[in-house]
Amino acid sequence: MARPSTETDSAPISARTSASPRTWPVILTACAGQFLVVLDVSVVNVALPSMRADLGLTAAGLQWVLNAYAIAFAGFMLLGGRAADLFGRKLMFLTGLAVFTLASLAGGLAQEGWQLLAARAVQGLGAAVLAPATLTILTAAVPPGVARTRAIGTWAAVGAGGGAAGGLVGGVLTDLLSWRWVLLINVPVGALVLVGAVVWLTESRTEQRRRLDLPGAVLVTAGLALVAYGIVQTEEKGWGAAPTLLPLAAGMLLLGLFVVVEARTKAPLMPLGLFRVRAVSAANAAMFVCGAASFSTWFFMTVYIQNVLGYTPLDAGLALIPSSLSIVLGSKLAPRLMARIDARDLAVLGALIAAAGFGWQSTMTADGTYLSAVLGPGILMMVGVGLATTPLAALATAGAAPGEAGLVSGLVNTARTMGGALGLAVLSTAAAARTAGGTSPEALTDGYALAFRTGAGVLLAGVVLMLVWLPRRTET
Repeated sequence: MARPSTETDSAPISARTSASPRTWPVILTACAGQFLVVLDVSVVNVALPSMRADLGLTAAGLQWVLNAYAIAFAGFMLLGGRAADLFGRKLMFLTGLAVFTLASLAGGLAQEGWQLLAARAVQGLGAAVLAPATLTILTAAVPPGVARTRAIGTWAAVGAGGGAAGGLVGGVLTDLLSWRWVLLINVPVGALVLVGAVVWLTESRTEQRRRLDLPGAVLVTAGLALVAYGIVQTEEKGWGAAPTLLPLAAGMLLLGLFVVVEARTKAPLMPLGLFRVRAVSAANAAMFVCGAASFSTWFFMTVYIQNVLGYTPLDAGLALIPSSLSIVLGSKLAPRLMARIDARDLAVLGALIAAAGFGWQSTMTADGTYLSAVLGPGILMMVGVGLATTPLAALATAGAAPGEAGLVSGLVNTARTMGGALGLAVLSTAAAARTAGGTSPEALTDGYALAFRTGAGVLLAGVVLMLVWLPRRTET
């Protein structure tokens, strides 16, 4: 397959990577970058009480330790993806990782609450530049076919493992060292990955030399950031409050203006014609829906284990190890199954398995046992999520031209992250409505159970969407 991209070493990608021993080091480097950015979405959760005590953060300020990262991450993702296509995938990988690592150092050394929040926002910016480059570098390094599908499966497994490992890693570091090491651990790891990237990665970009669409970048970034801000406000303010509705309305207005600008500019940040590619539009929509359910799993599992069953943060992280391994297992099994099952059918199967796990989890009780209320449903949910993610990512990336690879990678990550933010807000609102202010184990369990039942419904809606819209194979 011809690949219209400009390589600094002038060797064709397919010829160079099909037999090169450098392929797996490249995949390892890309996956390590993805692991870091996904890990930091969840790793600070168990460290929040220690951060609050040490830095004197308010309850609202504590919430923004999470939100500052998530909003910057989601808001700048498309810009990061397009920048990788235009300025070079290796350059953007190195730039994003350097920003992320330095911001981690600043956050770990913060002496005031505002310093920590600023560092978390800059971390999110670095992650938004880094994350799209990871998938683009990986797909450029491996020729289309079974090898690329397996590489994407590894990338998906590592990303899923990063999100799943956050609670355990955060609990261990906070208990054994301090909350600061939740952030400082990124510094030596980031430095090692930077060295590997310099040694193993080769530069690539699209043939076209054009300016970045700054008006489009500003509009889409500000629009997504405002929408994300409105979403995260729902848990505290509710859906009908002005602090929720105003940023949501402003964000939707800016996104509408973004569409207008993109339709008229000669060099758009996001060519609207890309969404006429069925695989790209359908796979991203499915990723959004699945992310809306799956990202909330770890939050509700963790609070159920701690608030109802009485586990410590470290014990909770240890209890979720089987679930963490299950999502990695599902992601690694998916490429093998895709050799026998159509990508769409495998994504549907994975979503159905996950929905069954959500349904099982919704039967939890205040005196539930580990085996029936945590281990069994957790494994089922996470195997299903792992099986669904890999074919969806493969369909999305296979449906785009090589010159749009960075943008499509950014779309995949944006869809999953924004879906997760919206899903957590919706499910948290449902749980709070059912709990109605109660703090007894029974009241909390009722709320968490409703959240999982709602998540099962979301996944079933995703199954319908995939059956109707998603193409069967990656060769589209």
